[in-house]
Amino acid sequence: MNARVLRTELRRSVAPWAGVLTLAIPGAFLYLLNGEWTRDTTAWTAQWTSLGLWTRQSLAYLWPIVIGLGALQGLRDHRSRMPELLASTPRPGWHRAAVTAGAAAATLVSAFGLLVLSGAVQVSGSTGYDHLGWLPITLLGAAFLVAGAVLGMGLGRSLPSLLTPPGAAIAAFAFTTLLHMSVGQRETTSPDGYPFTEPKRISLLSPAPENVESVFTTLSGSVHAGQALWVLGLAATGFGLLVAVTARARLLALTPLLAGTVLALLVLPTSPDRMYVRDEAASELVCDGPVCVANAHRDRLDETADSGRKALRELRAVLGDDAPRSVREITAVQDKGTYEQRSRKTVLFGFDDLLLGSGPEELTRGLVAKGLVPGCTPVGLLGFGSDEYAQVVSAAWVFGDFRPLPGMTDGYSRAALDDEVRPVWEKFAALPRAEQTERIEAMRASAFSCDDKAFDALKGGASR
Repeated sequence: MNARVLRTELRRSVAPWAGVLTLAIPGAFLYLLNGEWTRDTTAWTAQWTSLGLWTRQSLAYLWPIVIGLGALQGLRDHRSRMPELLASTPRPGWHRAAVTAGAAAATLVSAFGLLVLSGAVQVSGSTGYDHLGWLPITLLGAAFLVAGAVLGMGLGRSLPSLLTPPGAAIAAFAFTTLLHMSVGQRETTSPDGYPFTEPKRISLLSPAPENVESVFTTLSGSVHAGQALWVLGLAATGFGLLVAVTARARLLALTPLLAGTVLALLVLPTSPDRMYVRDEAASELVCDGPVCVANAHRDRLDETADSGRKALRELRAVLGDDAPRSVREITAVQDKGTYEQRSRKTVLFGFDDLLLGSGPEELTRGLVAKGLVPGCTPVGLLGFGSDEYAQVVSAAWVFGDFRPLPGMTDGYSRAALDDEVRPVWEKFAALPRAEQTERIEAMRASAFSCDDKAFDALKGGASR
């Protein structure tokens, strides 16, 4: 395909519009809307793997649009009433199809690449953990777009109706939606009795992965292999439909799709813990004395080490020999609904809990609170109650002033602190020191047993 032919095809096809939408729609979603992709350690511009996964997430709605545009392109010959004329020319049909598909592929890959590049520039300046493990995720995202466009073209040429483009787009959207809902999800219960859903193998046929919940997980190699087989089947069937001129040829063109689906389901893992696997390199601990953070956050080690040492000194002053001896970021990948790790000898924390980017004083205060009350909110669930209230009061006991902890900045949290926690703190602060210490010990016993009565202990309920 020479440059002149490519330029002509670009002017005559919907490829430029597909490229514009591929860049504009996800760009608006990621840059202009506030959501999980803009917050915490899993923000799309915070880590390389998060960049790959969140840009792939945009395919949940972008992929159906691309399929619909491809189907619109596939109607071109029918609408111009040229099929018979083109069939009589010496130029092979597959050659014309390759030019059309190539123009769309070049535009889509370029637009998606620009989106990824815009995020990559920001990631490179915000993390010290560089790796190439995110590239397969991104490359497969581009492949899904190309395969979707070619499949749409094939459908448009095989079913030359004005209803085909919207019908194909709606069907693709329904397909991806169902894979992330009832069809592709399994309801289950954690060992601690909390209900949650986990993905089935068939959900991995979606171009969009699950939401990014941890920087310490990534897609496994078997997922990449299975999705690659599925994408190849989609693209081959789309191209086959694009060049087919008989009903028999169109039926044969479905063979790669069926074969790709079967092979993909044979390769894709069945267990959720083999779909999203632990990123060992990102989880590796890097330490400065008694303070350790994950390799993925090694650029935060210096400030965390300073705050961690201060927190350990403060805890030593109030707890004596019972105080923790080290500070460590939690890197374990735990199942949803299970309780987070707890330790009396180590302050275990997550940067999302302490607000990545908090100042040194806030970070120290948060670590002290975690050392006294580790918290018992199950993984994957949001909580703000007894343990969080106890953390605020216990931190105020150590530092002598009542202040919110990092993350307690929204209106609901502030109102709860003023209405529920401040009165308890004022009564607690008026007690003799010995009585305060007794209640703190009862609070810690309650917190480590996860009986949801840590705050009651500070009121005197669990110590009597």
